[in-house]
Amino acid sequence: MENEMKTTNDRTAAELLGNPSFPAMSYGGYRGLSRTEQPSLDELKEDMKILHAMGIRFLRTYNVQLPHAGNVVQAIHDLKEEDKSFEMYVMLGAWIDCAGAWTDSPDHSVEDAEANTQEIERAVALAGQYPDIVKVIAVGNEAMVHWAASYFVAPGVILHWVNHLQSLKADGSLPSDLWITCSDNFASWGGGGSEYHNEDLNALIQAVDYVSMHTYPFHDTHYNPVFWSGEALDGVEAGKDNSSAVENAMARAVAYSQNQYAQVVAYVQSIDEDKPVHIGETGWASISDGFYGPEGSRAADEFKQALFYHGMRDWTQSAGISCFFFEAFDEPWKSAANPTDSENHFGLFTVDGEAKYALWPLVKDGVFDGLTRNGHPIQSSYNGETELLNRHVLHPAHH
Repeated sequence: MENEMKTTNDRTAAELLGNPSFPAMSYGGYRGLSRTEQPSLDELKEDMKILHAMGIRFLRTYNVQLPHAGNVVQAIHDLKEEDKSFEMYVMLGAWIDCAGAWTDSPDHSVEDAEANTQEIERAVALAGQYPDIVKVIAVGNEAMVHWAASYFVAPGVILHWVNHLQSLKADGSLPSDLWITCSDNFASWGGGGSEYHNEDLNALIQAVDYVSMHTYPFHDTHYNPVFWSGEALDGVEAGKDNSSAVENAMARAVAYSQNQYAQVVAYVQSIDEDKPVHIGETGWASISDGFYGPEGSRAADEFKQALFYHGMRDWTQSAGISCFFFEAFDEPWKSAANPTDSENHFGLFTVDGEAKYALWPLVKDGVFDGLTRNGHPIQSSYNGETELLNRHVLHPAHH
């Protein structure tokens, strides 16, 4: 009887995660060159309508230090009030820092207890206020991986806060069906080298409701390029249509993520055989003037982004894995001083609402008719002309 009493647009994390009817997306609504320029409630509603139209039902945010995440939840709340059929849920990120984070001398052995306490309190307040929308709290974002050199902490810090949130669920201070996780690199979850394997990580795996792992073959076209420049490049000829070489490379990129996922599952199941594992982040940039562009691994363009997006969606949807694809819209603040930095171009839409190649079919089908962003109707990049798009496709080079 309990489920019959629930409205159709209030589902639990257990019902949402791994459910192909609720595709997921990472979301930042920043349109300017600095996060001091917070998106307005109207702008956030504009974005929510665009994402809802394309079928997205589960959004991931990253911190509650700034007004953004709270305003996203408010925007969803308002849209639900206006339209009872509107349905969107949130995986709420709480940012975790070490002591001295973002300075010249971060102390990774201890946390920034004051800032982290306040951040967790904000997340708890928001989850308590909007239990119909906030379905997951993620403690930290890439907060355990050692290449997050400005701010990473030991797993024991994350474990402390996960246990704290679980105790709030147990005593009724938070909804009992709210799920708690940490969203981190595949290696941080035991899927890589043994340097990450320790008792605190094992306890953390047991403490979370599910594991949220990140996988980025895009970055590894530079850092670990073996999979990227393999057999498919044999026979590549300059000036010829080498799309099969690109397609083979992207198939290997998807397989690379599948392998990292399998490695995490293997480690997690060795600790807790029933623990679900989902993908909290993966993505592919469409522009790069650095490691991933014409002078580097030649990975960044809209054609490859589309192949990766659809390849990851097809796999995860059929395998019962939630995949928070990174990300919905380009965010130019990420590397404000360098407009062509790849970090600014992970969106499936540009800042002005141009739909990149991955979403052209939705534009053609009229999914976005009547919707705008920054005053622009949602239209296909390159005017929807494949010939123009193809001129910008980079063919992976021999290494």
